Amino acid sequence: MADSTATSDGSGLLTNLFLEIIESPVNLLLLGIITLLVYKIVKSRQKVPDPVPPEPELPKIRKDFTVQELKKYDGTGSDGRILVAVNGKVFDVTKGKRFYGPGGPYSAFGGRDASRGLAKFSVESSNEEYDDLSDLNTMEMDSVREWEMQFK
Repeated sequence: MADSTATSDGSGLLTNLFLEIIESPVNLLLLGIITLLVYKIVKSRQKVPDPVPPEPELPKIRKDFTVQELKKYDGTGSDGRILVAVNGKVFDVTKGKRFYGPGGPYSAFGGRDASRGLAKFSVESSNEEYDDLSDLNTMEMDSVREWEMQFK
């Protein structure tokens, strides 16, 4: 018998609370304001990232480069193009400018021949005009070829 009065009191309390809210216009107004504020808080936390506009496609360059010509393409030029040479072949790595561009972890390779650095697993740039790779051992040359295939 005590259980039935407890459940009826609990449901009666909720009913009375609901009636109290909807009978008073002030309470309805406050409930609407609270609902609006809670909605804005939840909506602001679900931030949608702004779409990043696609970068314009740069025209392909089909020519042989000297070491001096290659240095111009380190990401600091007007078009922002970044070229990296590996084993005598030049690759456009502009799409990876976060890595190969100025300030990136592999920026020493931008506009240069990266063959020796990739063979030796070193990110230091070579200041030589032309880097003869004849002193590299077989394992290092295999590494250069693997990197070349990776860039292709």
